[in-house]
Amino acid sequence: MDYLQKHGKISFGADSVENAIKKKIVKLVIVAEDSSDRTKDKFNRICGEWNIPIIQTADIETLSKVIGKHNKAIIGIHDINLSKEIQKINNGGEALG
Repeated sequence: MDYLQKHGKISFGADSVENAIKKKIVKLVIVAEDSSDRTKDKFNRICGEWNIPIIQTADIETLSKVIGKHNKAIIGIHDINLSKEIQKINNGGEALG
């Protein structure tokens, strides 16, 4: 994930992900299951408005470890291929589209 961060393939944290969505560069949003209801509702609404898939999975600690950060409940994936692979894994290996 360090490579992805350095090359602008992901964003993390509510403000950063929301800004990236508005710039039309986010292809998938991942939200921790234990994030607040307010955060989940906000990103469900935003992703619906911008037609961006959203996955609720894992907990804040796990998502944070994946990206090498602390206390990050939201990850925005900018790379379309990575987005498709994550969705494929999340759907039990089923091909998308």
